[in-house]
Amino acid sequence: MQSRTRIAAGREHSLALRPNGTVWASGGNASGQLGDGTVIQRNTPVQVTGLSGVVSVAAGSSHSLAVRSSGTVWAWGDNSSGQLGDGTTTRHTTPVQVLGLSGVVSVAAGASYASGGNHSLALRSDGTVWAWGSNSDGQLGDGTTIQRSAPVQIPGLSGIVAVSAGHAHSLALRSDGTVWAWGSNVSGQLGDGTTSQRSSPAQVQGMSGVMAVAAGGYHSLALRSDGTVWIWGSTFTRQLEETSSWGMIRTTPVQVSGLSGVVAVAASVFHSMALRSDGSVWAWGSNSRGQLGNESRLGRSEPTQVSGLSGVVAMAAGGGHALALRSDGSVWAWGSNASGQRGDGTTSIRTSPGQVSGLNGLLVMDGGSSHAVAVRDDGTVWAWGYNSYGQLGDGTINNRSTPVQVQGLSGAMTVATGGYHTLAVRYDGTVWAWGNNFYGQLGDGSTTSRVLPVQVSGLSGITAVSAGYNYSLAVRYDGTVWAWGSNASGRLGDGTTTQRTTPVQVPGLSGIVAVATGGDRDFSHSLAVRFDGTVWAWGSNYYGQLGDGTTIQRSVPVQVTGLSGAMAVAAGSDYSLAVRSDGTVWGWGSNYYGQLGDGTEYNQRTVPVQASGLTGAMAVAAGEGFSLAVLSDGTVWAWGSNSEGELGDGTTFRRSEPMQVPGLSENVSVAAGLLRSPDSFALALRSDGTLWAWGSNSDGQLGNGGPTLYATIAVPSLLY
Repeated sequence: MQSRTRIAAGREHSLALRPNGTVWASGGNASGQLGDGTVIQRNTPVQVTGLSGVVSVAAGSSHSLAVRSSGTVWAWGDNSSGQLGDGTTTRHTTPVQVLGLSGVVSVAAGASYASGGNHSLALRSDGTVWAWGSNSDGQLGDGTTIQRSAPVQIPGLSGIVAVSAGHAHSLALRSDGTVWAWGSNVSGQLGDGTTSQRSSPAQVQGMSGVMAVAAGGYHSLALRSDGTVWIWGSTFTRQLEETSSWGMIRTTPVQVSGLSGVVAVAASVFHSMALRSDGSVWAWGSNSRGQLGNESRLGRSEPTQVSGLSGVVAMAAGGGHALALRSDGSVWAWGSNASGQRGDGTTSIRTSPGQVSGLNGLLVMDGGSSHAVAVRDDGTVWAWGYNSYGQLGDGTINNRSTPVQVQGLSGAMTVATGGYHTLAVRYDGTVWAWGNNFYGQLGDGSTTSRVLPVQVSGLSGITAVSAGYNYSLAVRYDGTVWAWGSNASGRLGDGTTTQRTTPVQVPGLSGIVAVATGGDRDFSHSLAVRFDGTVWAWGSNYYGQLGDGTTIQRSVPVQVTGLSGAMAVAAGSDYSLAVRSDGTVWGWGSNYYGQLGDGTEYNQRTVPVQASGLTGAMAVAAGEGFSLAVLSDGTVWAWGSNSEGELGDGTTFRRSEPMQVPGLSENVSVAAGLLRSPDSFALALRSDGTLWAWGSNSDGQLGNGGPTLYATIAVPSLLY
């Protein structure tokens, strides 16, 4: 549930994470916060020295943080309050490791327009929060106001899925959708109905169903699952060029007017930002440096759209500047630039976005029955492997053993592969589909197969999709789930078994953040994760893959028994996997090949059991009888069926407990082919943007140009 931060804005500097796992920085550098070994201001991006395999970044007032794929945290810049966490208060102009932290999934750094903003937070995969640095207002949450130069655990917080650090206060989002706050409260930024300082977390009043939080200088934001934004603390009523006026203080949350369909929020000291599902960015508050991006320097008390910017997938709010990452991988900046923090080679104010040169975006991928698909940093989609139904989207039905570009599709953010069809979500929230359509799984109102992408009817504001063997699921920004295609065994979850050629809403589900679809023609089932960490399931249950303690088929969602704190799920052919916030992996359903990873074979499980020996898990993938997991240290682990070498260990011996895939490190995601053996294969995406594949290659699904079985090989034409 916790997203990885790819761009970050501090008081007067900016950070960007490139697909090769390196970090680049620009702007003010008086404290060494750019990490290039100097204190020289940089008006264009320079590489942070000695860092690789980075998966997330954060920018503080005058210090910077990075999480590596190993789950360790690295810091550089000002350390006067111990905010680098290395046990000293010595400034560092190159990264040093934060002491004693492992299994970290994200970090946050306090930032301020003036002095302050000198504390740091880290969220571990077990849902605990750790803090260090300045503590004058209790912003470390450890019950004291004692400064800490090494991390301390915040007591009483568990099941946390996101954190944010303001000037002198902190926020945490729990898996149950509640928000917790501590630290300075002079403007009511803790949202507890008072202006009393708190040195321990207290619950924000009246907030539920929250999906994201952002802490500003003296205010806080929350994004609810219905796409609305809520604010508390200090606001602005008006603001002229160079002159700001404080607005009303709110000690409990109020809704931000005029905003809907929001998928992300960001907060700075004096301004706020929201990203809508259509890829547009909206901003309000102080605008003395043009940080609202509306071609003026007049402040706004209500959201106004950032000019000329579309296709945005991530954003960041700095002291007086702002950043946006577009789906094509480009970075855009506006606002203050006195220290070169925009990275565009100038030092002048910009009141509208301009592109930062030399920075690229990310790549995502997925594997289907015998084909695979990847999104490149320019928003193009590439596919390879089996193509008899046109699932490669290149206008033909010819198999491809190396990647070819999907035609007529741009601005893609994510993809999903089914049995013989493919889905893509564009930055504007629309869904596009191609390939087999015998059951209406393309959602265009027909059952005609397509060799080129067509738009799924009636869907907008989509944030995630999943493609099953012959059906499809989508999650909207408001947390609702939509389904179409085959409905055998009730896999669409609408209470019927009626096939649907256009999307229908799955009833009774709200606050959903992720979905997964099974890959079996006969026993397909569906999974959904709610913001509160519960998992819901429907469809076939012949092997207990719904996890409700029975083998009864369900045409409407039921809750998986005994599972909480879930962050991610995966649906295999006839079994299910989940990753909990504590980094453990749990499985249920068929276990014929040992794919549940509990050390046994053959015996199915109707309720979740824990996979043996796995901790620090970040993501999982489930195929036809085999399973994959990525750990916080970037390693990949596999178990289950291995008849085609899909476990990547150089053998064909199956495993009932997880074992490490040799030769792979610094990985960020995995995918498992869905088709029944003997065509199973696997993919892994590394933090350097390279894609690796192993297992069966009968239809060229490994993308290396040859139909041979391999242990682990790189997909050549997708290397960076």
